[in-house]
Amino acid sequence: MQKYKGELLMLITAVMWGSGFVGMAKGLEHWTVFQLMAGRFLLASILLSMIFNKKIRLITKAVLWKGAVLGAILFTAFALQTMGLEYTTPSKNAFLTAINVIIVPIIAYVIYKRRIDRFEFIAAGIAVVGIGFLSLQDSLTINVGDFLSILCAVGFAFDIFYTNVFVKTEDALALTIVQFYTAAVLSVIAVLILGEVPTSYSSEGLGIIIYLAVFCTGVAYVCQNIGMQYANPTKSAIILSTESLFGTMFSVLILHEILTGRMLVGCVLIFIAILFAEVKPTFRRKKSFI
Repeated sequence: MQKYKGELLMLITAVMWGSGFVGMAKGLEHWTVFQLMAGRFLLASILLSMIFNKKIRLITKAVLWKGAVLGAILFTAFALQTMGLEYTTPSKNAFLTAINVIIVPIIAYVIYKRRIDRFEFIAAGIAVVGIGFLSLQDSLTINVGDFLSILCAVGFAFDIFYTNVFVKTEDALALTIVQFYTAAVLSVIAVLILGEVPTSYSSEGLGIIIYLAVFCTGVAYVCQNIGMQYANPTKSAIILSTESLFGTMFSVLILHEILTGRMLVGCVLIFIAILFAEVKPTFRRKKSFI
């Protein structure tokens, strides 16, 4: 039952993250990129501090600098993702962001010289073809929003990579609290520098920030952290990768986005690449029993 509990929490995380693409797209109708990020991360930071106040005692100097690094990476990734949404659709943004799981092994190779296996090579190749179907226009150029979404995937890949490194020695929730506060502070600084301090707001715009902060940030990350204690790591990764599917589903249902046949082929190829990259440990285990 604990295993199923963990998998259910992972699924909730994927649904929340998927709905976040639509939430951010709608939010940009009321806020600038950095206003939206500042509101989201500031509120999420306060909520996490209140709910997990005991974890604040675990914030050491090591947690502070590691959390700050993660926060700076998260700020950069979300800034690129949100700016990308100004020029591309939520469904394309969701799938292009999801290729971060394929970029992680490349980062591990560049930094730690970890060998990239054949599954990761194949997955990367499939993903590149999928990106071509999803993003390349008839003139073989790529939309600026799609390009920013790909850069955002690199940012999230670094976030995943260093989170996995840092949680081996530090408390995960304590790191997350520092990470969120860092992203919030950087977002507020960006708002001040750009002179974007809001003088008025709409109830719908405020509601979107509350939804993103409470559900897509707070609830999603808490479910992920708790769920990973019980769920199988490989299954967790596969379930979380459905974030891109939910993002597309919400885009079609809520924003009435129209998907062309070529875009659907690209989405399917990217999702196959993500699954292929994540289930390779399963292939190996089965092979070892033969």
